[in-house]
Amino acid sequence: MKAVQILGDMSSPKLTTNFSMEKPEPVKSDILVRVHAAGVTGDEIMWPETYRRPSRVPGHDISGVITAFGPDYSGPLKIGQEVFAFLSAHTGEGQADYVLCSPDEIAPKPTALSHAEASALPIPVLTAWEVLDYADIDAGTRVLVTGASGAVGQQFVQLVKHLTGAHVIALASATNKQLLGDVPDEIIDYKTPNWEKYVQEVDVVFDTVGGEVLAKTWETVKSDGMIITIGDPAPSWAFGGDEPSESLSLPGVRYKYFIVSPNGERLGKMAGLFDEGVIKPLAVKTFPFDQAVEAWEHARQRGKGYKVVIEF
Repeated sequence: MKAVQILGDMSSPKLTTNFSMEKPEPVKSDILVRVHAAGVTGDEIMWPETYRRPSRVPGHDISGVITAFGPDYSGPLKIGQEVFAFLSAHTGEGQADYVLCSPDEIAPKPTALSHAEASALPIPVLTAWEVLDYADIDAGTRVLVTGASGAVGQQFVQLVKHLTGAHVIALASATNKQLLGDVPDEIIDYKTPNWEKYVQEVDVVFDTVGGEVLAKTWETVKSDGMIITIGDPAPSWAFGGDEPSESLSLPGVRYKYFIVSPNGERLGKMAGLFDEGVIKPLAVKTFPFDQAVEAWEHARQRGKGYKVVIEF
């Protein structure tokens, strides 16, 4: 089968395509999916897990059709069913003709969306929903979202408004703010000098950017608020070995970094929201497999306004 590979190492990665990869075979409760489209997360080229994988095949967001089950599978899915999935950070291998999924990674594809549109969604929608596991958000909550016009940001803004009715302040670029429509209560251009001075009394920050932007959000949050980040690279305190320097003056602020986890049940619920038109999908730019290297070059650019997808 054909697949994308990332060879070399993190200091000198090399993207390539391979037409002679071995097709995986399902065992235990595995689900084998014929991939029709795979989303590209440009930052994955800097994930350590990518280089620990013997196959060196990237890709965690996929949409396709079930072709086989392992002997122990006993769930509701059927051969020939259209599905989409988020493959965990440690497994991946989605940018190939075929991929193995576990039952907790997969759900029926939204019928209203194409495979390309569906393959752009698993990481963004699951990340957006997981934020709600860590923060208490309701209609009276003031929520600041950085990188709001990015893939995760767009989905979070829509989801948090739909599920909670919170007051959402979106930090985004002026060129991409139209991607958010009228869903946020406020939109602030991130290039505004000292924007953090104008955003105050925030209960919850959801930061998708990291770095300097994350640091500035400490000036916006309440003394008993919460900052959640998925910024890449992760902050020094992400895995518990350090504390944010800002917490010395704001000891009541809670902070959290997380890496999204698979959740097939939530994917299924999100599929319903897309089919009902409650949540809008992301804009996508598709590339055929023979342009996979070019697709990755596009995916690594910031502020595109669309999600890059490789079609198989």
